[in-house]
Amino acid sequence: MPSKKCAPKMPKLISPLTDIQLRNAKPTDKSYKLSDGGGLYIEVMPSVTKFWRMKARQANGKESRLTFGSYPDVALAGARAERGKVKQHASGIDPAQSKRIEKRQRKTAAVNTFEVLAREWHANKAETWKE
Repeated sequence: MPSKKCAPKMPKLISPLTDIQLRNAKPTDKSYKLSDGGGLYIEVMPSVTKFWRMKARQANGKESRLTFGSYPDVALAGARAERGKVKQHASGIDPAQSKRIEKRQRKTAAVNTFEVLAREWHANKAETWKE
């Protein structure tokens, strides 16, 4: 009797979302997901909110979930662009940690402007000045 060979499993092909599908996604009593492919999906919550999320694998093998914002504040094209950025940075870097580091760097850069430093210097030196 010939042995049965199992065919290798092919990845499931996911058709990309359209703006019409996003607008027509109505909330139910439980949250549900609509996938766009590449780990990107929109989660429709019972509270009428729709969040863009993405599954990403960390360097240590654990999965993390990133949130890009809510629909329609973040459009479909914007969410796909964010997915592209995450995929570019995925070379051994945890995307969530990378996002936290970038946020911290932006905050530090905003604090280290010339005006802030000049006012700080002036406040420190003002006590030692005489008229």
